[in-house]
Amino acid sequence: MEHGDRHITVVDEHGNEQLCEILFTFESDDFGKSYVFYYPVGVEAEDENGETEVHVSAFIPGDENKEGELLPIETEEEWDMIEEVWNTFCAEQEEEDDE
Repeated sequence: MEHGDRHITVVDEHGNEQLCEILFTFESDDFGKSYVFYYPVGVEAEDENGETEVHVSAFIPGDENKEGELLPIETEEEWDMIEEVWNTFCAEQEEEDDE
């Protein structure tokens, strides 16, 4: 995976592959990592309320010889920063929808 990609394939703990669409990526200077927000592609990705579950992971961008790698979020401080980024993103989306 690289910055600017639109889709990634995520492999779960059971070895199942799921095509996901990338919502957005960002870098954190504080943590020295890149992060990606993504969600599964397809109707089955929606819950009973019609909402799509969004996932977030840290990632190491790939290069031409190697695929990128998703990493778990490791600390509560990272989660707090990610939540702040998510809230800002959602607020900006609402502003755009209101225009």
